[in-house]
Amino acid sequence: MLNEVQISKAIIETYCRKLTANLELDVAIVGGGPSGLVAGCYLARAGHKVALFEKKLSIGGGVWAGGMMFNEVVVQEAGKALLDEFHIPARTFTDGYYTVDAVYLASSLTQRAMDAGLTIFNLVAMEDVVIKDDRVGGLVLNWGAVATLDWPVDPLVIHSKFVIDSTGHPANVAEVLVRKMGVKLDTQTGGIVGEKSMNAEKGEMQTVENTREVYPGLFVSGMAANTVCGGYRMGPVFGGMLLSGQKAATEILKKL
Repeated sequence: MLNEVQISKAIIETYCRKLTANLELDVAIVGGGPSGLVAGCYLARAGHKVALFEKKLSIGGGVWAGGMMFNEVVVQEAGKALLDEFHIPARTFTDGYYTVDAVYLASSLTQRAMDAGLTIFNLVAMEDVVIKDDRVGGLVLNWGAVATLDWPVDPLVIHSKFVIDSTGHPANVAEVLVRKMGVKLDTQTGGIVGEKSMNAEKGEMQTVENTREVYPGLFVSGMAANTVCGGYRMGPVFGGMLLSGQKAATEILKKL
C-alpha cells in the first residue's frame, strides 16, 4: 500500500542529497541549451564534477521549437561528426545539410550528458555570481519561479572552479558581471557588444570563435558567446552550438 508521506520523503530526501553533493563543483553550467549540454557531457565524461542549472522546466533551450515551431533543425557538415559521436541520427537533405528531429536532438543530448555524469537542476535560476580573488568562483542560485516573479527571497550559493554561461541570447551571467561589477568584457564598448542580425554562415563560425574565457573563471558558449562578443545570429542551424560546447569543455579541461 502506498503511503503519501513516504512518497514526499523520498523526493525531498533524494533531492536534498543531490543538491548537497553539488555545492562544490569543478564546473557549473548556466543554461540547458545544446552548447551547455555538450560541454557538460565532455567535462563529466572526463571525470569532473559538473552540474547544469536551467531556469525553465525543460532542458534543451531553443532546440525544441526548431524553426518557427517546425520541430526540425539543420546541422551543417562541420557539426555532423559530433552528432555521429553522440549517436544522434541525421538525415541528408542535400550536400552539406543534415536535418535532425528537434525533439530527438534535445532529449538525446540531455540523456547523453546525464549518462556521462552531468547533474541537471531544472527550475533553478542564476541570479548572481560569486567573486573570489577577482575571478568568478561560483553561483548565487534561486528557484526559477522566484526569479520570474521577482520575489524578495534570499538565495543559496554554490562554489565552482569554472562557470560556463550558455544562457543563449541574454548572456545572463556575463550581463551580471557587467552590471554589478563593472567588468569590461569588451575594450570598445566596455560591456557586452550585443548580437548582430542574421548571417547564418558568419554566425555559425563566430559561435565557435567567440567561445572562450571572457573573465577569469567565466567561459561563454553558444549564442551567449556571440552576444558578448558581437557575433551574428544564425537561426535554427545548430552545428556551431554543438561545436561551441565541445570547445568550451576542451579549453576548461586544459585548466582543470
